[in-house]
Amino acid sequence: MKSMVMRKVLEARAGMKASDDKRDAGLATPGDVRRFDNIPYGADSAWQILDVYRPKSAESSPLPVIVNVHGGGWIYGTKETYQFYCMDLCRRGFAVVNFTYRLAPENPFPASLEDTCSVFGWVLDNAGKYGFDKDHVFAVGDSAGGHILALFCELCVNPELAGCYGFAAPKGFAPTAVALNCGAYRYRRAKLAIPKYVNATKYVTADFPPVFLMTCSDDFLKNEAVIMARCLTDASVPFELHFYGDGKNKLGHVFHVDIRNPDAAVCNDDECAFFKKFC
Repeated sequence: MKSMVMRKVLEARAGMKASDDKRDAGLATPGDVRRFDNIPYGADSAWQILDVYRPKSAESSPLPVIVNVHGGGWIYGTKETYQFYCMDLCRRGFAVVNFTYRLAPENPFPASLEDTCSVFGWVLDNAGKYGFDKDHVFAVGDSAGGHILALFCELCVNPELAGCYGFAAPKGFAPTAVALNCGAYRYRRAKLAIPKYVNATKYVTADFPPVFLMTCSDDFLKNEAVIMARCLTDASVPFELHFYGDGKNKLGHVFHVDIRNPDAAVCNDDECAFFKKFC
């Protein structure tokens, strides 16, 4: 059974990587972006690594920072598959932290959530070195990354959930605001997950950070956005729900990561404008 599951995982990874490679073919680091690559944030040198991107025009001035939590169904993805998207966000006036986390099934959930906690701790500890404005720390997460980011926010502000894990978010910290993009807010891969404390829809409180909530016409997870919007509404959390595309202009799951797509530019402009309201 384990070998069958792993074979399916490897097949899924190969398919997703081929799609991502096609999406990003020919792209290069923009000339106006300075990057710091392969910085360790934990002991696992293969997985617990991150990049930092800064606009060269900012020199060493402190900038609001965006932390990216990548998607990939909890089983796939690295910072490399999100580097061009993250550098595109950087060009909108932010420092961006783009990290790789440990994947299931080799590292079952909540390894990815624990790594996310570590990254935010790293951001706070290294703010001076990389020019991060610690008072304006934002985050984006899509698909499985939206689930991880939503749970991280709840670890920051909900003591009930915080006591359920053997690790913690940085003490006294919560993101200034977040963007949840085409997210899966309920954990669906039961065989790869712990049985409890995984559904982000259950732990939303009024202290959850303000949210830019996004889905699109052909997102196979668009109903998840409706469910999360209801949870945010019930908890009186400030949020904006954005829907992109329509019957004629069909946009698929995580379309915003494709920086060649003009609709992605609109979405990413909207998200960064939302963040700048809190700066």
